Amino acid sequence: MRTPLVAGNWKMHKTVGEALRLVDALLPLVAGVEGVEVAVAPPFTALHAVGQRLVGTPLRLAGQNMHWEAQGAYTGEVSAAMLAEAGCAYVILGHSERRQLFGETDAGVGRKVAAALAGGLTPVVCVGETLEERDRGAAFEVVERQIRGALGSLGPDVVDRVAVAYEPVWAIGTGRTATAAQAQEVHAFLRQVLGSLGGTERAGRVRLLYGGSVKPYNSAELLGQPDVDGALVGGASLEPETFASIVRFRV
Repeated sequence: MRTPLVAGNWKMHKTVGEALRLVDALLPLVAGVEGVEVAVAPPFTALHAVGQRLVGTPLRLAGQNMHWEAQGAYTGEVSAAMLAEAGCAYVILGHSERRQLFGETDAGVGRKVAAALAGGLTPVVCVGETLEERDRGAAFEVVERQIRGALGSLGPDVVDRVAVAYEPVWAIGTGRTATAAQAQEVHAFLRQVLGSLGGTERAGRVRLLYGGSVKPYNSAELLGQPDVDGALVGGASLEPETFASIVRFRV
């Protein structure tokens, strides 16, 4: 059985004080939830403070990005060791905003995945197509290229050491959401691709998250699909009650 993972990506929101108030409000709302793993990804400046606040709680900490090198002259970057020291268990890699706005490439994501694994972090590898790519029938082609770019050179042993987030770019921050059937279709395809990289057994252990305007009203249906093992939540994770409702999708 794959334990669902619900992760909140706060993006460039929340000062340290605001971040602490958010987790303080969130913790009692998700207390006692069983069978779901919950993670939050604050901005870099708040990671250490939030990590300290989460010690002894079931919530996990995630970084929003990292560099593939362990150290060096890379102004503005952070390493896997820095994230781990702050308390991170996860790191989000290849998010569509990183790809579209900051020139992230499939090869670069692959290097980051390797560095994250070497640094003891679990990568959440993001893949997804734009509206233009979906409309011309290239969704499968795009996500396969992205997942092979991230994992294809690392060998079969790493496949079940990552999580994968399918985030249709046309559904991020737009209010549009892939239907449960559309999400399941792509997730099932991704599991097939993972199977070709690491074998069916390993692929069956990988948690595939859906990301793209996940809200309380659609979370139960989306996460009820056989190959949807959680959610990567953006804007809705900034409101404690809303995010907690998604975490409690089974209730």
